Amino acid sequence: MEFDINEIADLIILYAPKVLGAIITLVIGFWIAGLLSSKIKKSLEKNNVDKSLAPFIFSVVSITLKMLVLLSAASMFGIEVTSFIAIFSALAFAIGLALQGNLSHMAAGILILFFKPFRVGDFIVTNGYSGTVKEIQIFNTILTTLDNRIIIVPNGAIASNPLENLTANAERKVPMTFGISYGADIDKARSVIKEVAASCEFIDHSKPIDILVSELADSSVNFAVRPWCKTEDFWNVHFFMQENIKKAFDKADIGIPFPQRDVHHFYPEGKAS
Repeated sequence: MEFDINEIADLIILYAPKVLGAIITLVIGFWIAGLLSSKIKKSLEKNNVDKSLAPFIFSVVSITLKMLVLLSAASMFGIEVTSFIAIFSALAFAIGLALQGNLSHMAAGILILFFKPFRVGDFIVTNGYSGTVKEIQIFNTILTTLDNRIIIVPNGAIASNPLENLTANAERKVPMTFGISYGADIDKARSVIKEVAASCEFIDHSKPIDILVSELADSSVNFAVRPWCKTEDFWNVHFFMQENIKKAFDKADIGIPFPQRDVHHFYPEGKAS
């Protein structure tokens, strides 16, 4: 097989500038893409963007810029970029159908990361689970429960259901109920509750404490007690009051009712009663 030197020379003259241009485009394009991605990453860190969100934004920007560089280099060879876009769109559509559920979780994860209904370290209640947020991922949120269990909740379930963020505010009330017997003195019981609350160092004593008769129940008179405290002291207040109210009621001879049943015996006439 004989080669025509002139034809080879013509091909080199024709394609050499395109090849050289494509190589230069790739080198400079990737360099610029890396530089821009680095600038964006530093900007995210400087503006204290959430640590879970920053890597995701950086990855999306970096991949998008590199894809644009590759498409630009391909177009220099005369390749129809529109065909690649069409193929990519069809592939993305097929993948989207196959991963429909996961994509909804990803979309929910992006919304959570942007709008921040909760952050890492918050204590939340959602979908019947409660725990401290350990990590916010694109598809799932990882919780650590009070007994150190790990709960993985899909972000789609969190976004589509009610969410309670118990640590969103710096302070909160501690709702508690204490019952006394109907024979006990209400004013005396209220005074005892005030004394116990005054001795609790975790309660914010600059704010009034609610001590209200909330219910005349079947076997007890119930007090609703709601002191203020710092959010992180919630359980300290709860456990302190539960233990010390019981001790104080015992000391003051205030009865705490418990379920009882009265049984009445009836005897036929003529038998001992």
